[in-house]
Amino acid sequence: MDNKPDYNRKQVISWALYDWANSAFATTVMAGFFPVFFKQYWSAGSSAVESTFRLGAANSISSLLIVAAAPVLGAIADRGSAKKRFLLFFSFLGVVMTASLHLVSKGNWELAAVLYVLATIGFSGGNIFYDALLVDVAGPTKVDFVSALGFSFGYLGGGILFAFNIFMTQQPQLFGLTDAAEAVRWSYIIVALWWAVFSLPVLLFVDEAQGQPERPGLGMVMDGFRQLARSFTEIRKLKAVLLFLAGYWLYIDALDTIVRMAVDYGMAIGLKPAGLMTALLITQFVGFPAAIAFGKLGERLGAKTGILIGIGVYVLITIWAYFMRQQSEFYILAVGIGLVQGGVQSLSRSLYARIIPQNKAAEFFGFYNMLGKFAAVIGPLLMGWVGMVSGDPRTGILSLIALFITGAALLFHVDVEQGMRMARELEQEH
Repeated sequence: MDNKPDYNRKQVISWALYDWANSAFATTVMAGFFPVFFKQYWSAGSSAVESTFRLGAANSISSLLIVAAAPVLGAIADRGSAKKRFLLFFSFLGVVMTASLHLVSKGNWELAAVLYVLATIGFSGGNIFYDALLVDVAGPTKVDFVSALGFSFGYLGGGILFAFNIFMTQQPQLFGLTDAAEAVRWSYIIVALWWAVFSLPVLLFVDEAQGQPERPGLGMVMDGFRQLARSFTEIRKLKAVLLFLAGYWLYIDALDTIVRMAVDYGMAIGLKPAGLMTALLITQFVGFPAAIAFGKLGERLGAKTGILIGIGVYVLITIWAYFMRQQSEFYILAVGIGLVQGGVQSLSRSLYARIIPQNKAAEFFGFYNMLGKFAAVIGPLLMGWVGMVSGDPRTGILSLIALFITGAALLFHVDVEQGMRMARELEQEH
């Protein structure tokens, strides 16, 4: 990262637009319509317990497949300078499978689940190689800002399309549709088109650094596995990377738990679903300028300091959630999450990009995204167990503070300068 121009506007904007593109899937499909539509439409006639189990199983299967494949896919892509090709493949998979959800008939939950699993693999797999391209578009003085710009584009793009799709379900007749269910089905087509169109700039205009010459077919796969085995050995030498990944796993687990469980928690303490959807939109639009602001904060104070500030705010948010009683207070919670969620995520990505070998970016981001998929495992279990033992969901959410503080403590001991130096030395060995 040290010998490249720090900023090329065309490449940076093209790269960031991919977040604008695929965040439509994250907001409209994953967080918004699919869970509700799967339960009420595709699982019509099934009990709530059955439909919840099916949806949970679909999410788990897609996550486990990415967890298993991410590091080796990254190793293969690095050796063959194939980050953009892998990004194209996974984006195409996600786009086609998302559009196909439009065709699934009522009650056919099996097909809906299969398509959703494949679409989620496309989304998650693409992110490995999108993240890895960060080192190809930003130098060391701009990596915090560029990483934050991607997240901010994602918040804005995902929020705009989600707001439009919500309006379409509320006023289906304005669009020539019969009812909200038909509007939801058409939203999958719209998301797929949005994802496809705004993925083009990163594929066309971002230049990928050249790696080692690739061998065809099975040879490249075997090279990837051998490279992965060597990388496990190398990671043990990179103390900064090990400490960062351990801390990241804990605090991002707590962060993702709040994001994923916020709506469920709001309903558990008696808040209305419509208001909770509004809160989700608030988070998206607050997240747009806040992520950019955190990028600037990272440039000024350092990415590690910015992340620690964000974690501190999350601790306050968790305490606020414990005392929350009114719908209006949930909106304040949504603003707070929007202020720091994208910042913590973007600065984590840019800090990690600094302390890893640049010539193995896709492989190391495979590990990073693997931990991201493992995230929100400890948190929900801890939150649910404490809530069940205490008999109060409010006490359950307070338990997440332990994950935030432990993760912050590990991050505090990450020596960024030493990590950057060791990563560059490892690059020169190869």
